[in-house]
Amino acid sequence: LLCPCLIYGAYVFLPFDAPLLPSVSTRLVYTLRCAAFATFPIILGMIVSGISRLCSSALEPFGELQQEVELHHTYVSQSVHLFILYFFNMAVLATYLPQEVLKLIPLLTGLFAISRLIYWLSYAIGRSFRAFGFCMTFLPLLAMLLWNLYSMFVLEPENLLA
Repeated sequence: LLCPCLIYGAYVFLPFDAPLLPSVSTRLVYTLRCAAFATFPIILGMIVSGISRLCSSALEPFGELQQEVELHHTYVSQSVHLFILYFFNMAVLATYLPQEVLKLIPLLTGLFAISRLIYWLSYAIGRSFRAFGFCMTFLPLLAMLLWNLYSMFVLEPENLLA
């Protein structure tokens, strides 16, 4: 319930609009530029993971990982997997959205980055708290996937393979 409220509030109250993007290629470039900002939590996680591995008291650097190193490593690998799903869904979504709703692309990018940071923080606090951050990441991805499938098969089935 929190994600749609956040997206709607940001859509209504933030004073920016998407630039005029008439073609599919310009929409994909716009999506790629927005997705670059979504890599910030992943890069930050890689840096912290590397630092924690360097500061680890393990005798063998490529041996068994300690819990604080494993936490950051798991966060980075899960974030990369979710980012790939996010990016492909966002690219398809950008091709089906009308021009006046393209403001959702940077808003969903910001939600992804913030939700991954919340997931990382809640995962560091305890494994039982991570469901909130994961849901903030996964449920918008699921909504995008459902909208993309609806757009492909119901709204424009004649352009499915075009």
